[in-house]
Amino acid sequence: MPPYENRDGLQLGIFMPNCSNMYAISTYRTAPDEWEYEANKQIALAAEAAGFDFLFPVSRWKGFGGTTNYLGTSLETMTWAAALLAVTSKLRVYSTVHVPAFHPLVAAKMGATMDHISKGRWGINIVSGWSREEFAMMGIELLPHAERYQRTAAFIEILTGLWTTEPGMFHYDSPWYRIQGGSVLPQPTRKPPIVNAGVSDDAKELVARLCDWAFLGIGSVEDAAVLSQDFRDRARRYGRAIRCACYPFLLWRETEKEAEEVRRAIVAHMDRTAVENWARGLNIGSGSFDQFTLEMFTLGAGALPVIGTAEQVAEKLKRLYDLGIDGALACFLNYHEDTVRFGHEIVPLLKQMGVVSGK
Repeated sequence: MPPYENRDGLQLGIFMPNCSNMYAISTYRTAPDEWEYEANKQIALAAEAAGFDFLFPVSRWKGFGGTTNYLGTSLETMTWAAALLAVTSKLRVYSTVHVPAFHPLVAAKMGATMDHISKGRWGINIVSGWSREEFAMMGIELLPHAERYQRTAAFIEILTGLWTTEPGMFHYDSPWYRIQGGSVLPQPTRKPPIVNAGVSDDAKELVARLCDWAFLGIGSVEDAAVLSQDFRDRARRYGRAIRCACYPFLLWRETEKEAEEVRRAIVAHMDRTAVENWARGLNIGSGSFDQFTLEMFTLGAGALPVIGTAEQVAEKLKRLYDLGIDGALACFLNYHEDTVRFGHEIVPLLKQMGVVSGK
C-alpha cells in the first residue's frame, strides 16, 4: 500500500438525487423518483443517522432527452444546499456551481452566507461547464477546453481571495473578471472546501494548485491507485496536499447473483438516446471519459460499479481506501431505502475493517 499519510478514515458521501431519474440512465425503477425537496430532506436526515459525512448534488439546467429526459427536472444547488443545511446538524453539504452561469463575487457571497447558516458545513464543487445545449439557453457560448480551465482558475482565485483578504482590499484582473476593492461580509468562518471533478490534464493541474478535493471518474477499483497518486504528486509540486474521492454506484443484495440480476435489468432498460447525449456531452474536448462504454454510463452515468453482497461491497470500499481514495460518493438505485440499509448493513462492516471511525 502506498504511504498515504495523515488519513482519518474513508469519508462517506451521497451523490444526492436533486435531479430526476438519478442515478441510472435507464427506465428500470423499483421505487418512485426522489428528486423533490421533501424526499431529499428525508434522505439527508437518514444519511446523518447512518453516519455519512457529506452530501453532494448535480447541477443541471436542462435534461438529456430520451424516454427519461435524464436529469431534466432539478433543484438548483445553492438554494438546495441552504435548505438542507438548515435541517441537518452534522453533515457537510456542497453546492455545484457552473462557472459560466455565476459571477464569482455572487457565488462567494452566497457561500459565505451558507457557511454562517451551517457553522462551517458548506462546500463548493466548481464545474467549468460542458453542456452546449444548457448554456445555449442562456446565450452563453462554451470556451475552448483549455480556456475554460483558465477561467475556472480565475473563478477559484477570486472566491478564495474574497473569503480570506481584508474586505475592500481584494483586486483581481483577468480576461474574464475584474474585481476592484472586492468585499464579502460576512466572510466565512473558515475557507469552504473547494472541489473539482475533472481528470483531464487541465483539470489535474487546476485541482493540484487550487482545490481541496479531486473527485475522480474511474473505470475500475484498481484505477484508483494510479489516478489518486497522480493528483497527490502534482499537488506536492505546488507544496500542497489534496484528498481524492470517487463516486461508486453501490448495489447489494443477499446474494451476488441477485445483485447481478438487478444490474442486468438496469442495463437492459437503457435509455439509449439519453445515454448517447450524456456521453457525447461529457467527451467534448476533455478526454476524461474516453474509456467508458454506453453500458458504464447507463449504470450510474459513469459511476464505478460496486456490486455484490454487503460484505463484497464493504471489501471493495476498503480496497478503494487502501488504494488512496479518501472519500466515496455513493450513488444508489433507491436513495432513501439504500441510505438506511447502508447504515444498518455496510457501515458496521466498514467499522470492523477499520475503514471508517466509530462515528
